[in-house]
Amino acid sequence: MRYQQVGLTAHDADRATPGFTLITRLRGHAAYLVDMAGEVVHEWHLPDQPGDLVYMLPGGRLLATAHVHDDSLFPGETHSRFEGGVGPVLRGGTGGAIREYDWDGTLLHEYINREQHHDARKLPNGNYLHIGWEIMPADAARRVIGGREGTEHNGNIYGDYLNEVTPDGEVVWEWHFHQEEIEKYPLCPACYRNEFAHANACFPMENGDVMLSFRRINAVAIVDRATSRFRWYHRDESWGHQHDCQMLDNGNILIFANGIHGGEMPASRVVEFSPETGETVWEYKGSPPYTFFSPHISGAQRLSSGNTLICEGQWGRVFEVTPDGEVVWEYVSPFFDPLPGDAGETNMMFRSYRYAADSPEIGGRLGNP
Repeated sequence: MRYQQVGLTAHDADRATPGFTLITRLRGHAAYLVDMAGEVVHEWHLPDQPGDLVYMLPGGRLLATAHVHDDSLFPGETHSRFEGGVGPVLRGGTGGAIREYDWDGTLLHEYINREQHHDARKLPNGNYLHIGWEIMPADAARRVIGGREGTEHNGNIYGDYLNEVTPDGEVVWEWHFHQEEIEKYPLCPACYRNEFAHANACFPMENGDVMLSFRRINAVAIVDRATSRFRWYHRDESWGHQHDCQMLDNGNILIFANGIHGGEMPASRVVEFSPETGETVWEYKGSPPYTFFSPHISGAQRLSSGNTLICEGQWGRVFEVTPDGEVVWEYVSPFFDPLPGDAGETNMMFRSYRYAADSPEIGGRLGNP
């Protein structure tokens, strides 16, 4: 559905969690902080379209990935769907640059890696953690199970890697999926074979390990920092190609379950589950379920109040729900940008975050929300 009303559509001041919400134009060139009344109180103008992730750092800074790829990363791609054995385009999530801006929008630092995609994080030691694409070695690609036969890209399969790099770009730690036991992780039968796994989130954990979300295999995994191998893995086909993943303070994991390629009517959920048992301990879904659905992008954030901020990315909708699933704040992005060709306009967002007025990120710069 497309929402007919934009801006603030709901606000229960007694139960919503005060703060400022970061709204990003996924197809545009700006990021905004909006207050609880839905008013823009600060903005950054970005020179390039975001490469998906945009979030705040302490000190009022903004970290933004940027879409600066050139066509050489995926040679031969001239179309958006599989045609005649060439293979489909890998465009969703492409980035290429990680940039930091100060509160006033001045560029402080830039790191370029044209293979970067989807997610990147600034680590406490000042390094960057990011996901990248690489062509899988032929022996590993031959072991990929599943997917739609014949949909490799020019005979190749792209795989994911993780890099930790210094601000100067020196790689100090890495992980490559093709070094895992590929046969254990079959692709969804409905997915193309141009890409294996499709990481869309990297979440650095306090002990240095990294949690990853893999869309095309319906799985979340944790990479051990010491061994650069999986130490934990969980797959759930009911998630329907999830996005986002984060370890909560209670030890559970929160994801956005997009809900596609399933047998029932498509519908999204936000799921909190136990990593020990795999059991779902909390979820949010629409009523009826099909009224909440974003087939791609999207995410969720557990707030300090216990409420959950949800980004229904396809529709540019950000809303806050209580543990009982009641909507206590809702905002639909009024910022629309053109899609390629004659596809119309979109207000899509990859993720959205809320920051308290006294948080290290806002630091009292905006007063009360």
